[in-house]
Amino acid sequence: MEQENLENNITVGLRIDVDTLRGTIKGVPTLCSILKKNNIKATFYFSVGPDNMGRNLWRLLKPAFLIKMLRSKAASLYGWDIIFTGTFWPGPKIGHNKKARAAIKQASDDEHEIGLHAWDHRSWQANIVKWKPERIYQELQQAYTAIKEITGSIPTCSAAPGWRSTDEALLQKDKFNFKHNSDCRGEGTFYPIVNGEKLMTPQIAQNLPTYDELIGLNITSENYNNNIIELIKKKNKLTNVLTIHAEVEGIACSEMFEEFLLLAKEQNISFVPIKDVISKDINTTSKIILKDMPGREGTIACKSNES
Repeated sequence: MEQENLENNITVGLRIDVDTLRGTIKGVPTLCSILKKNNIKATFYFSVGPDNMGRNLWRLLKPAFLIKMLRSKAASLYGWDIIFTGTFWPGPKIGHNKKARAAIKQASDDEHEIGLHAWDHRSWQANIVKWKPERIYQELQQAYTAIKEITGSIPTCSAAPGWRSTDEALLQKDKFNFKHNSDCRGEGTFYPIVNGEKLMTPQIAQNLPTYDELIGLNITSENYNNNIIELIKKKNKLTNVLTIHAEVEGIACSEMFEEFLLLAKEQNISFVPIKDVISKDINTTSKIILKDMPGREGTIACKSNES
């Protein structure tokens, strides 16, 4: 019976995006506690520069974003401090806050994989398609240096905010010798192709939806966990990656997330850092393109399956 359970085990890479000051201070310690209790290691991607997420309010003028905000009940989910942070004044620098630094260091000390998310999460997500190479490199370098200074170790991987990336962003990231990047949606691990050349850093595509993409679409807090479990079981033989957010599963939905981990364990589903689901022998290449995706506002980076 034990051998049968081992054979039926499904492994999922657990990615934790930390986008805001509130998510860092409140969400990260809660998630570290939950993960330690369940003997789980994950990959944390940190934003460490100015928290200007409140400037997303101007995107309410776009119908798709307004619908998403209403469907996910964003104000009650994220909190009013996140909704308005950096709206009319410069946002606080996350990496300069004493409590935030302690939370980031805690995740590192707990031996989770530590990755770079962004310097300015909101600015990257809104402007990456317009930035010149020098600006992209500067944003990456600032975040890289800050995380190294806080944790005492270099970030070993990165993930683009909101899966917003470009060929130029991929080229700039390749200069940092990350072990892997997680910048796009799709299936599996592969090496990106840019301008006909294979890049050095492997990509792992995210193949499972996030809470804010599903909630309100016939999915409620009551049936969300079971829905994700069923999706994971359907993708059994694939390389699975699940993204949660410190601002959601670490705060408003922390009890739901803890129940999810217990339910997953009953179904022989285990969670590991992203590094542990990267294929050892990657022989696939693909371009990454921007396209629309149900449940998200605007175009995002997706594996194109074109080599």
